[in-house]
This record gives sequence, structure tokens and C-alpha cells, in this order.
Amino acid sequence: MMKLIVGLGNPGREYSASRHNIGFQCINHLAKTHRMEMDKKQGKARVGSGSIAGFGVVLAKPQTYMNLSGESVALLMQKYAVPFEDLIVIHDDLDLPLGKIRIRPDSRAGGHNGVKSIIEALGTQNFIRIRVGISRPQGQNETGLDPMRDYVLGDFTEEDKPVIDETIKRVAEAVVVLLTSGLNPAMNRFNSEPRPPRVPRPPVGEKDKTGRTSDTGPDSAPAL
Repeated sequence: MMKLIVGLGNPGREYSASRHNIGFQCINHLAKTHRMEMDKKQGKARVGSGSIAGFGVVLAKPQTYMNLSGESVALLMQKYAVPFEDLIVIHDDLDLPLGKIRIRPDSRAGGHNGVKSIIEALGTQNFIRIRVGISRPQGQNETGLDPMRDYVLGDFTEEDKPVIDETIKRVAEAVVVLLTSGLNPAMNRFNSEPRPPRVPRPPVGEKDKTGRTSDTGPDSAPAL
């Protein structure tokens, strides 16, 4: 029985280091650590297969853009005959502090368009998610009316990078615990980890050290 591990993101070099692509970055790390080549094109995704802790796994990065991720996930689940409980989805989360991870089964999309697309395509929310905190910029309206396009599609700052590098490693550890010990031990260990050191967020409209602004814009493209 294969496990399907999907990282969410957007295809293209311009998005590769962005906050919204943390799912892709985690998949890249898993593939490198466990010596898998992401060299196949299947189910509208970049795919690699191999073994993690003795379990057969398929790693996938959907190439559909974020808000159509469900199309790819549904195709891959059908191809590999993966039951819902053997699907793990890794994605960014604005409402978690930078670097905090949270593992949850059977939960709602929480405003994430990639997760929403998967739920709609599968007709269920009964799969495991590893949510990776990217924080909100200072001054951001948290009503959900502002999509923060520039922020989520912007790259992590130099201050962010050490935290994110360690977080990606912890996500890989969480995957191993999920496979070898199950959901509850993984949640007990990783959900209760202390809050990572706070990294100051750039106020909305001001530039960070990458030269990008955290100003917001219309949600006019499928990249979110």
C-alpha cells in the first residue's frame, strides 16, 4: 500500500522560494533526504517514488497552480489506489507563527485555496494535513477580506530563512513519525512543540530586506 505525500505550491522558478511554496520545498527536502528523483510527470504533477522508513511512498508536487491542486491529487490517488487516510498534504498557513507546524486530520480548508480544491475534488476532508506557519505581516486585516497576494507569493526574508530551514527538517521528521508510529504520536510530539522564536514581520506596504513589499493586491491569478 503506497502512501501519497503531496506538497502544495505553484510551478515556475518565480515562485520556488516563496512562502506559498513551502509545501514544494518540504517535498524537495524529503526527496533529497530519501534519495528519490522527482523526475516523473504523472497526474498533472512532478512525482517521485521510493521508500521512507520502510514504507512505500509517492511524493508529488502538483503543477496545476495552487487553486486547482485537487485535479492533480484526485488523479494520483486513483492511479496509485491510495485511500483517503493514506494521503498527507503539506501546505502553508498564515494563521500559525512562522516555523510552527501543526498536524491535523479531517479538518476544513481554513481559507487555503489549495486545500479547498482538494476537498472539493475528493469529496471529503478526511486526510492528514501538515500545516506550516508563515505568519501574517504586521498590520494585516485578519477578516479574510484581504488575500495578501504579494506577501504569500513573496520570498522568505533573510531573517526567516534559518527558521524555515529548521522547519523543513522538522516536517520531514514528522512524516517519518506519521508513517512509523501513526497520527496521534505525531500530533502529540509536533503540535505541542514550543512556539519558534519570533521574527519581525514587515508592516503592510513596507519593504523587507528582499526588496519586496508586503502590500496587498487583487486575487486576480490562479497562483493562490
